[in-house]
Amino acid sequence: MAATLPATGPAAAAADPQRLTVDLGASEGRVMLGANGSLYGLSDDGVPGDAVMEPLKITSISQKPEGGAQHPNGDALTVSKSFFRADGGEINVMMQDIYAKWPYEDLGIDDYLPKVDKIVKEVSADPNSDRFVYIPFNEPDQIWYKLGVEDQAQYEKNRDRFFQDWKTVYQRIRAIDPDARIAGPNEAAYHSRLLKDFLAFTKRENVLPQVMTWHELGSGSLRDFQAHYDDYRSLERAAGITPLKINIDEYANRRDLSVPGQLVQWVSMFERNKVYANMAYWDAAGNLSGHVVRSNIPNGGWWLFRWYAGLTGNTVKVTPPQPNTIDTLQGVASLDSSRRQAQVLLGGAGGDSDVVVKRVPRSVFGRTVTATVAEAAWSGYEGQHAAPRVLARIKVKVADDGSVTVPLRGLHKMSAYRIVLTPGGSGSPSAASVPWSVSYEAEDAAITDGKVYTQGTVSNANGYAASGTKDVGSLNQPGSKVAFTVNVPKDGTYDLAILYGNQSGGPATQKLLVDGADPVTVTYPSTENWTYRAKKDVGVRLTAGTHQLVLAKGDAEVTLDRIDLTTRAGAASASYEATLADISGRPSYDYSSSAGVGTGALVLRSGDKAVFDVYAPRDGYYTVTPRTSAAVKLVLHGESVTAVPGRPLRLYLVAGNNRVAMTSGHSAVRSLDVSGDGSASGTLSYEGASAVLAGGAKLVDSPHASAGSFIGWLGNSPSSTAEFTVDAPRAGRYMLVVHYAHNDRRDNGHAYNTDIMSRTADIGVGDAAPRKVTFKNTWSWDDYWTVGVPVDLAKGANKVTFGNATAWAPNIDRIELGRVVG
Repeated sequence: MAATLPATGPAAAAADPQRLTVDLGASEGRVMLGANGSLYGLSDDGVPGDAVMEPLKITSISQKPEGGAQHPNGDALTVSKSFFRADGGEINVMMQDIYAKWPYEDLGIDDYLPKVDKIVKEVSADPNSDRFVYIPFNEPDQIWYKLGVEDQAQYEKNRDRFFQDWKTVYQRIRAIDPDARIAGPNEAAYHSRLLKDFLAFTKRENVLPQVMTWHELGSGSLRDFQAHYDDYRSLERAAGITPLKINIDEYANRRDLSVPGQLVQWVSMFERNKVYANMAYWDAAGNLSGHVVRSNIPNGGWWLFRWYAGLTGNTVKVTPPQPNTIDTLQGVASLDSSRRQAQVLLGGAGGDSDVVVKRVPRSVFGRTVTATVAEAAWSGYEGQHAAPRVLARIKVKVADDGSVTVPLRGLHKMSAYRIVLTPGGSGSPSAASVPWSVSYEAEDAAITDGKVYTQGTVSNANGYAASGTKDVGSLNQPGSKVAFTVNVPKDGTYDLAILYGNQSGGPATQKLLVDGADPVTVTYPSTENWTYRAKKDVGVRLTAGTHQLVLAKGDAEVTLDRIDLTTRAGAASASYEATLADISGRPSYDYSSSAGVGTGALVLRSGDKAVFDVYAPRDGYYTVTPRTSAAVKLVLHGESVTAVPGRPLRLYLVAGNNRVAMTSGHSAVRSLDVSGDGSASGTLSYEGASAVLAGGAKLVDSPHASAGSFIGWLGNSPSSTAEFTVDAPRAGRYMLVVHYAHNDRRDNGHAYNTDIMSRTADIGVGDAAPRKVTFKNTWSWDDYWTVGVPVDLAKGANKVTFGNATAWAPNIDRIELGRVVG
């Protein structure tokens, strides 16, 4: 039976809806979450932050050996601290990244072996050595050995040299670390000829890898990977080899990264085949391959992986309209009979689709189900994305043939969608509140002194993603402007989201003119480059009808991709469903009623815990209300507070993702509701000028700092410190929010990598031992970001000291402190 759901976008297309079929009766095995890995996804301990890593349940990452010269950061042992702290899986050590040049300097195997010895000794001495995998060669089909040559005689000569070196290095690793897991051959592309020979040789010589690796780095992989996988498994069978674990340890193009609708295509094919896979490293390290904004802020792609991490039970067969076809509607689905949930993640095509879920088991779901549909939109690589908006909640009867059809209308090609099916129970879920919204492409607007550029396409897959594959750049003339003609349905304030790029080396501005009125300055923070898209949010007051919004050149230059206009309906709010939260212990699931968020209730008892991922658009206070049947305890930033059912709490959240843990002796929990815009009322704020500076640290004038100056030249000596005296109205746990900037870089000569560096500061509070905190590069010296650090303050005066005895600390604009429970 079809559920009548509202349209999820513009008017439905005229063509018949595509059909994506999910068969809950056809299990593919346990959900593996293999496709969420990343190459150089971590750059330092703390970049990205624990709160954005832990929810993703990352199964593998690939990093360089400690001290490797290929990149300035991303050392495997260094980042393992935060990776394992966030319950990460295993770390691939890219051993040849010990070399500085790309392609690697070919100095011969005798030069490489001492480096191998050093790497293996260091890794094998680590307490978590069993969670590392050695990858001794990277892309040998192209680098050092040229195994992809067509000439058979030359291939055999190159192959034999590689095989001998493989055996030598393999045995060298095992001589030092007898339990080592070794992966390879790690080709840049799939080569059946090579793999057939490689399996035969390594089996015969007893140097078979424990993990099979190769790369899928072209848009054609969306079409070809299934054939590659099937061919490889047939080679194993022919060689009499037990199936090896597979890790596609580099996948996807620039145009895919950050784009939920692209990523779901890759994730679906890897999860279906139960292989592990790590996204490629095309740009900067430390953002999980383009899915974490700054250090702690989700973008649309992050939410797709958060949804993926929420799949439990078994994956089930999904039949898309066009299997193994580039840029088409694809999906992955799961059924968890113990939780009585089915989930479908889909995306990759615009227009209309019917999702047909077959063989819905009555013993699990009963005669009715609640279908909850949400969208994770594209917000750019560096554009923040709030918790995905629920588009529809509706109860529907299961048809006599055991099927449920969920029609989706007006899908956005770059978005991903999640459908959750839970038992219907009694009552009705709350209707989804979907504000009016419309998008306008910059290339379709009236352009003066600017140029339309085409970005990431199938034929230019390593171009950056752009909405509609086009943007407007070269807006660098005095008269440059882009004029959008917009139409809104009613009088009111609208949220204007501008997708932009800014490579000017500092904050850039444009003038926003509404119907020719006095211009308002819009300031755009820096981005990695002109096409590394970010999102700027501003408010505009409009009357019903047609208007012209002009974005004209101000200081420096930006590129424009798209604007979105959305009705503002009060403070931002979201309901986080308890039955979709991360759990530990053995809570039960109660679907007797579909009231509220529609997905039933999670029943917590002693020993159970639920963890919610709560988004905040900025640092500050928010209203947090538990929808529970009895009192619960919440833990946030290390602070505990008892929450009464339905009674709001005022809690301090940091910009981006916040993990809120909930426990109870016995309570049925429907949701955790969060609203607000980040109030600063009640926070303590101290400008850099109020600090006592010593040892060469000094105040530096800057028009971009909040009060016209920042603390610079801090650190690089034990005596160089900045000491704030903060006056706490009461004792307790506070969040210390540091407003900082720095732009340390080291150019390693790789055109496709931006080798940014992080800085650290040792922060001491009172007599407590200092804590080392990592501060990610802010893209320029004049852009100020925030990092939140939980601290304990005594009532009255407290000394908060910043320093770094051995290296430069970041520039500090100001600090804020807010008690976690306000």
